Amino acid sequence: MEPLIREARPEDKPFIEEIAQLTWGGEDYLARVFDEWLGDNFYVLELDGKVIGTAKLTLLPGKVGWLEGLRVHPDYRGRGYGRKLHGFMLDLGKKFAREGKVDALEFATYFLNRESIAMAERTGFHIKARFFVLGAKTEEFGPEEPERVELALEDLTLGLIPIGWRFARRSEEALDWIRENAELYNTDGFHFLVPKKGTTFTPLNIGLATLKAMLPAMAWVAKERGKEEFDVMLPSGVKPLLPGIKRLGLFLWDETEEPNVLVFRKKLVSE
Repeated sequence: MEPLIREARPEDKPFIEEIAQLTWGGEDYLARVFDEWLGDNFYVLELDGKVIGTAKLTLLPGKVGWLEGLRVHPDYRGRGYGRKLHGFMLDLGKKFAREGKVDALEFATYFLNRESIAMAERTGFHIKARFFVLGAKTEEFGPEEPERVELALEDLTLGLIPIGWRFARRSEEALDWIRENAELYNTDGFHFLVPKKGTTFTPLNIGLATLKAMLPAMAWVAKERGKEEFDVMLPSGVKPLLPGIKRLGLFLWDETEEPNVLVFRKKLVSE
């Protein structure tokens, strides 16, 4: 049978759980967001009655169609199914552009995801921004409870703000979206964001001293969420500080001197 791409249905959940279990050492978030994503431009690729792939388009502020959740079951990789899903999402993005819903498509990927990077370059995407994501072990910091505070536009010191692995441009519209999807914490006058679901932190005050002050508070939030590890997302400009950042107890997943998170963009409407 020919593979079929269709909207995800509740009965697909066991298939998605299997794919998630076999992705990123079983740490994939896909199964956790399944119920939330249903009915919101969440698609699956079905072959012979089995769901073997997924893809999602999320509408972000600034008329951005954010591509995420592109997965193919390990047993079916290397057969062009990822390209098929990617092409389908491009066509969906173009449809949304004609309807005035989006002006561009964007997505983020890890620097070693060569297949996704090559696919993006072949289909007209370019790198919009680069970030470093570093890991940390909760137990290595003495957790200190931070203060939960209300987010204001002046708190958004970055032009492109990571909320987990989604990235939003600084704007009033983005402010409302970030308030819905993330929490802002204050510790010693320094602020950081974290998604309401997840433990990838975004410091809004960048520097070795400020990061050192924030790490125990991040560890507290991670511990409260039952996580033994957490991640910190930093803009590419911190590259000269990497040796000092590592001495603070953060580590790169894979050794590199260059940013390991790439944010891609493809314009669908002339700007």
